[in-house]
Amino acid sequence: MSALLPLVQWLSPAFPTGAYAYSHGLETVIAQGVVRDSSSLRAWLVGVLEHGAGWQDAVLLARVLAGEDPARLDDLARALAPSAERLEETLAQGAALARTLSGMGHPLPPRPLPVVLGQAARPLGLPPETVISLYLQSFAGNLCTIGVRHIPLGQTEGQALLATLAPLITALAERAARATLEDLGAATLAADLAAMTHETLSVRIFRT
Repeated sequence: MSALLPLVQWLSPAFPTGAYAYSHGLETVIAQGVVRDSSSLRAWLVGVLEHGAGWQDAVLLARVLAGEDPARLDDLARALAPSAERLEETLAQGAALARTLSGMGHPLPPRPLPVVLGQAARPLGLPPETVISLYLQSFAGNLCTIGVRHIPLGQTEGQALLATLAPLITALAERAARATLEDLGAATLAADLAAMTHETLSVRIFRT
C-alpha cells in the first residue's frame, strides 16, 4: 500500500502538472456540437482511450516500466504526436511532472508524460497493470471534468460516466502491460483533426 500512495499523489488533479489546461481537442468538438451530452462524451472518450493517445501512452508507459531505454521511448513518443498541440500537451505535462518530482528529491529529465511517469514509477515495484490503469483513469478523469464544465454536465452525471469506463480502462491496462512496441498504433482521425482545428479556434479556454 505504501508504494501505491506516491503514484496516486502524482496522478491526483492537485499535483501541479497543469492537466486541467489541456482538453486534448475536446474543446473543439464541444464548440462544434459533436460532443454535447453524456453519451456523446462517453463515445468520444472510448475512442481516444481504446484507439488513440490512451492506448499509445499506455504502451509507452508499459515499456518504460519494463526497463526499455527511456531516451529511445522519448523520441518515439514525440514522433507519435499527430499535431503541434498534442506534442505540447505531452511535453509540458511531462516537464511539469519531472520538475515537481525533482523538487521532491526524485530527479528526472523532462520527457513526454508517459515516459516520465514510467521512470518515476518503476522503482515503486507496482504491477504494471496498476500503474497503467491509474494513468488512464487520470487521463479520462481530466477529460470528464472538461465535459462537466463546458458541455455542461452535472457533477454526478460526469462521475457516473467515468465509472462506466472502469472495465475498459482495466482491460486496456492488462493488454498494454503485455504489449510490445509493435502493438503501437492509432485510428482516431476525428480526434486528431479536432486537436489540429483547436489551434485556430477564435475563442480558446484550453491550451489544446
